[in-house]
Amino acid sequence: MRLSNLLWTLVLVIAAGFSPGCDRNGPVDPDPVDREPHFWLTDPARGVRFAEQTTGFSNEEAASAPTVRIAPGTRYQEIDGFGFSLTGGSAYHIHRMSAPARAALLRELFGTEGTEIGTSYLRVSIGASDLDARVFSYNDLPSGQTDPAMDRFSLDPDREHLIPVLKEILAINPDIRIMGSPWSPPTWMKTNGSSVGGSLKPEYYEAYATYFVKYVQGMAAEGITIDAITPQNEPLHPGNNPSMLMTAPEQAAFVKVLGPAFHRAGIDTKIVIYDHNADRPDYPISILDDPAARIFVDGSAFHLYGGEISALSQVHNRHPDKHLYFTEQWVGAPGNLAGDLRWHVRELIVGATRNWSRIVLEWNLAADANQDPHTPGGCTQCLGAVTITGDTVVRNPAYYIIAHAAKYVRPGSVRIASEETAGLPNVAFETPDGRTVVIVLNDGSAPVTFNLALPGSTWRSALQPGAVGTYVIPAPE
Repeated sequence: MRLSNLLWTLVLVIAAGFSPGCDRNGPVDPDPVDREPHFWLTDPARGVRFAEQTTGFSNEEAASAPTVRIAPGTRYQEIDGFGFSLTGGSAYHIHRMSAPARAALLRELFGTEGTEIGTSYLRVSIGASDLDARVFSYNDLPSGQTDPAMDRFSLDPDREHLIPVLKEILAINPDIRIMGSPWSPPTWMKTNGSSVGGSLKPEYYEAYATYFVKYVQGMAAEGITIDAITPQNEPLHPGNNPSMLMTAPEQAAFVKVLGPAFHRAGIDTKIVIYDHNADRPDYPISILDDPAARIFVDGSAFHLYGGEISALSQVHNRHPDKHLYFTEQWVGAPGNLAGDLRWHVRELIVGATRNWSRIVLEWNLAADANQDPHTPGGCTQCLGAVTITGDTVVRNPAYYIIAHAAKYVRPGSVRIASEETAGLPNVAFETPDGRTVVIVLNDGSAPVTFNLALPGSTWRSALQPGAVGTYVIPAPE
C-alpha cells in the first residue's frame, strides 16, 4: 500500500530536519506577538486622518524635552471597549447599502487588520431612540389596553434593520459587547400615556422588568448577547421623544424589582444605573448607597453634556467595587475635526478613562447628509461617525476619535499609570499581549517634541498643535 501524499510530505519534512509548525531554531508561534512599534496620527491642520506613520517615533530620548513617564506596575481598571451607539437610524442606513459596500464598511469598522479601526463596543436602544424614524416599543397597544404578562411582546421592529446588521457585525467580531438602553417603556405603563416624559407607574414595575427579561431572551434567541442594560437613558431629561423621567429613588425601587427578575430568569446581563450627565454624581451614589439596590448593580453610566468628567472619580471613590462606563457624547453637525478631536480626546478618550471608565462610546454611528432619520422632536443635528449616501461613506470626527483608542486598546487591556504633563493630555494601557499603548494629545498652540519613558526604554516623538498620536510600544522580549 502506498503512503498518501500527506504522509510523504511529513516524511520529507522530517527528513529535512524540521516539521510543520517549526523552524530550524524551534517552534513557530502560530499567533506571533507584534514586536514592531506603531505610531498612528491624526493632524487636522496637515490633513492627516488616523494614518500610520513610518517616521516620527523612535526608540531614543530627546534631551530637555517634556517626558511622560509610564509606570506599568501601577494598574487601574480593565477596558471593555470603545465604540458607538448603533441607533435604529444607523442600522437603517447601513442595511440599505449594497451587500459588498456594507460588508466593506462593517469590516473597516469592526475588523482589526490593516486600516480597520477595531470598534469593540456598541450601545443599542431598547425600543426606539430619538434617532429612529418613528417612536415604538416592543409592546405597543391600542389606547386603554394593557399587557402586564408581556404576551404581545415582539422584537419585530428590530428585525427589519437592527438585528440583521448586528448579526453581520458579530460575524466579524463575535466578542463585541453590546449595551441596551431604553428611551421609554410602552406608553401604557406611564403616568402620562405619552412617549415624551411621564414616569413609570409603580404598578407596572414587575411588567417592565418582564419586558427587559423578554428583550434579553429574545436577542439571545437571535444569537445576540446583551452584555449590559441601563434602566433608562437620560432619566433627568424628560423632554426628548421618546423619553421618561426616572428619579434616583424611582430607579432604585425599579432595580430592586429588575435584579430579582433577571436572577429568576437565569440572566447575567449587567445592570448599569444612571446613564446621564456628570453634573449629578449624587444620583448613582444614592442608589449605590442603598444596600438592597446595590447588590444588583454592576456600575454607573455617564454622559458629558453637563458637569466635569472628574465626577466619575467621585462615584468610584465612594464605591470602588462598582464599575464606570461612558456611554454617550454627540458631535454636532456639520462637525469640526480640529475642535471636536481636541475636546473629545481630552475629555473622553483621556479624561473618562483616567477617571475609571471601562468604555467610551460616541453618539452615533451613522446618519445621512441631512442627519436623518429622527423622531418628531428628536435630535436634528447629531452627526454620525460616518455619513452614508447610498454606498458612499464619509468619515466624520467621531470615527477618528474612537479609532485612536479602539484599534490597539483591545478589550482586556488595563489602564496603567502615566504622568500628567502640561499641554500633553495622555493615557496609557497595557494590552493583553503585553504591549504598551499611549494616546497623547498636543493641547497647546505650538509644536511639541516629547518623550515616552518606560522602565528600561525611552521613546521620542513630536506632535503639532491639536494633533493626536496613538503609540504602540512592543512588549519586552
